[in-house]
Amino acid sequence: MGKTTVTTLLGMAMALAREDRVIAIDANPDRGTLAERVSKSTRFTVRDVVNRAAAIDGFTDFSTMVSRDVTRLHVLASDSDPMLSEAFDEGDYNVVADMAARYYTIILTDCGTGIVHSVMRPTLQRANGLVIVSGGSVDEARLASETLTWLEANGYGDLVRGSVVALNTATQGTNLVKLDEIEAHFKSRVRAVVKIPYDPALAAGSVIKFDQLHRNTREAARELAALVVEGLTKSN
Repeated sequence: MGKTTVTTLLGMAMALAREDRVIAIDANPDRGTLAERVSKSTRFTVRDVVNRAAAIDGFTDFSTMVSRDVTRLHVLASDSDPMLSEAFDEGDYNVVADMAARYYTIILTDCGTGIVHSVMRPTLQRANGLVIVSGGSVDEARLASETLTWLEANGYGDLVRGSVVALNTATQGTNLVKLDEIEAHFKSRVRAVVKIPYDPALAAGSVIKFDQLHRNTREAARELAALVVEGLTKSN
């Protein structure tokens, strides 16, 4: 379970709990799969939003470009053509984010794994909160920790201190003794850690139906959502 699954869980939990609109944007430059985690209701992507930005006149126009889950989470897909997705850059992301900000109170961005990709800069500059996803093995935790170190070294120390780590406790190499040590390490660097349990409905990598997840999974998603919202309140 990676960042796309966690983005979906977080978005669904937020959308269920809130009266206002929540959108998740797939900004992965390597053909992201966020839109595949909900029932797809449109073929539009971030590229269509960029190309049609000048003609979008109100929420009704914009809403035709997103897929809507039963939880009320809206999802904007990335380009399906890898050649096009590579071209999705900083300027394009700003267009999409500006447009989304007109119609949504909460905007979640599912980023690619490359922290130096051009889309990461505007994402981090705009961010009011950050969720770092780590697997439960020592190697995966080390990579996540290195990401935190890079962010601190590049001027995002405040964002790191206020961030939440979503710790996937079901990855290969997870050891319960080491997991406690990993959790303690992250707690010394970020605001909170949420452990996401194994759930076969998530392991399949297909459409996520929130009401069919294990109770512990739903509770972890709600805990993560509450922590993220708490951080947004503090940052405003």
